[in-house]
Amino acid sequence: MKIVRVTYTTKAEYSEQNQQNIRNVMNDLQRLNHPGIFYNTCMRADGKTFIHMAYFKSGEDEKLLFDLASFQYFQEQLKSSLPEAPPSQELLTLVGSSTNIFNG
Repeated sequence: MKIVRVTYTTKAEYSEQNQQNIRNVMNDLQRLNHPGIFYNTCMRADGKTFIHMAYFKSGEDEKLLFDLASFQYFQEQLKSSLPEAPPSQELLTLVGSSTNIFNG
């Protein structure tokens, strides 16, 4: 399993567009209903700092996300928006969970 947390801060005027781009990615992931990806995004109270948490069962599952057109568009748009704080990636190790993320 691979767990990735990405944090960044957009400019205030880009926050709503970023939220829409994230919703588009999530809609595509929900349609795929792929069992090897668990992904969510939260926003801090400032309305412009985003925290993405992605859990991948395997490298192939991670590639599936990266190959999504909506995810590529999200990344391109975020980069071109010149965020206040660029994306910072952190790899994590799961210690425990209230649910079984990948059912086995």
